[in-house]
Amino acid sequence: MKKWRSFATLPEQYIGLQEIIDKQVEVTQPVLTEEQMEQIKQINFILIEALHTNKQVYLTYYKRGQCITETGSIQFVDSLGGLFVFIDDVFELKNKMRLSELIDVSLA
Repeated sequence: MKKWRSFATLPEQYIGLQEIIDKQVEVTQPVLTEEQMEQIKQINFILIEALHTNKQVYLTYYKRGQCITETGSIQFVDSLGGLFVFIDDVFELKNKMRLSELIDVSLA
């Protein structure tokens, strides 16, 4: 049984309300300070270490207005191109991401 929604009686209204709700929880991409720019070098080292030792990592990254944290393994790192390939533990999907989207990385 679906709970009645007073303002979502028409499908168009429901879509519009959902968009408004999504915009309210949206977060702007964090701006990195000089200290955090130094941490990017450490993030690169952690990614490369996780790649060579095949360790699990916790990744926090920014995507579509949200900060997302996932656990998985690193398959490929391109420091010069600013890309890496991450395989998550839950669905075992390959995610190709930019290093600029990363907020934090730690070994599991």
